[in-house]
Amino acid sequence: MSFREENDDGRDLRKPFLHTGSWYRMSSRQSSMLDKLGSSAQVIRDNSVSVVLCVLIVALGPIQFGFTAGYSSPTQADIISDLGLSISEFSIFGSLSNVGAMVGAIASGQIAEYIGRKGSLMIASIPNIIGWLAISFAKDSSFLYMGRLLEGFGVGVISYTVPVYIAEISPQNMRGRLGSVNQLSVTLGIMLAYLLGLFVHWRVLAVLGILPCTILIPGLFFIPESPRWLAKMGMMEDFEASLQVLRGFDTDISFEVNEIKRSVATTTRRTTIRFSDLRRRRYWYPLMVGIGLLVLQQLSGINGVLFYASNIFKAAGLSSTNLATFGVGVIQISSSGMTLSLLLVAVAFYLKGVLSEDSRFYSLMGILSLVGLVAMVISFSLGIGAIPWVIMSEILPVNIKGLAGSVATLANWLTSWVITMTANLLLSWSSGGTFTIYTVVSAFTIVFVVLWVPETKGRTLEEIQWSFR
Repeated sequence: MSFREENDDGRDLRKPFLHTGSWYRMSSRQSSMLDKLGSSAQVIRDNSVSVVLCVLIVALGPIQFGFTAGYSSPTQADIISDLGLSISEFSIFGSLSNVGAMVGAIASGQIAEYIGRKGSLMIASIPNIIGWLAISFAKDSSFLYMGRLLEGFGVGVISYTVPVYIAEISPQNMRGRLGSVNQLSVTLGIMLAYLLGLFVHWRVLAVLGILPCTILIPGLFFIPESPRWLAKMGMMEDFEASLQVLRGFDTDISFEVNEIKRSVATTTRRTTIRFSDLRRRRYWYPLMVGIGLLVLQQLSGINGVLFYASNIFKAAGLSSTNLATFGVGVIQISSSGMTLSLLLVAVAFYLKGVLSEDSRFYSLMGILSLVGLVAMVISFSLGIGAIPWVIMSEILPVNIKGLAGSVATLANWLTSWVITMTANLLLSWSSGGTFTIYTVVSAFTIVFVVLWVPETKGRTLEEIQWSFR
């Protein structure tokens, strides 16, 4: 495949791959590297949407993430009935994806560092596929639990790798918008699980769960590896070729090449990063910001709501609980305020507890709780759901990203496990009290963001990381 581009008088119009700032003809070695990128480079160049195409392909990973999170809500009654499970056994099933994700989170940083962002997504896809098949053929709780753990492991790797890959390939002026695709895709996966759960049996729904990763694996062959990872690994020719493909063949990448090379040169003087190194301010501050945001994201109770939405609506007195659950999945793509919406749900449950069932306001409380939950997931999707992953991938220096990213992702999934394990118990204790707790956490998140989270808009990853020095 040829990548030669000439004007009418035969001059080569491609911009330089190095940083001389002059026009020149690519060396045979560089042409060879682009040939190794193969059809991906040709497709990307022909459509002039390089970064967007890459993001859309890796977005299949978060869709798988969302499908896993949403699966337990529409299937709860049928799985309990078919396999004879108790409520506590099903709660274990729902939370086991978080346990698997914790293991995946621990491994995610090292996997992504040693075999690259694309390689780690391929590895994550395999246990996801096996896990869904195990659930679809489950005859008892053992296969059900094993499948859920395998899914969780894959999701744990995906939840770290996809935001990092998107941040590392995106131009600084597009990074925020493209980073939000991660949460949008999670939302889409949840919505698909809710929607399909209205029409198909839980075993068929599990088989459908293999589709995102089944499509993702071949799709990864059509996109380039992260140029920043290639630079860190010392593959400079591959790094420049990947960056040129991502930015387009008519773009001068010299300044960005210099910035990335300078960052890599300063962060690889010490090749081994230990936990003790994280005590240095340039490391612990961005790490604490990342961990704080990801933990507060889960303490808002979002996974308790999404995993057991049907039960919450049933407790609120709504009859069409599956339809209401699907409505939550659809509405996640809009906007509102999370703290106020959680407060509305808490008040609705408190009032429902003091009103008699004959009161005309009793049914109104169920509607108010639905409105509050819808508003909650709206604001979650646009704010605390998407932004912490984007910020985490932006602020962690490249030399500690593997270790620190694993720690932050582990904290997120550990908190998620606590929330999903306790949600049913808390709701049995007091629905109003449960949402009051979530409201307080959501309000504290506002304070945390105002006081400690830095602004990253309009800055390169290298500029953000240099600021912590």
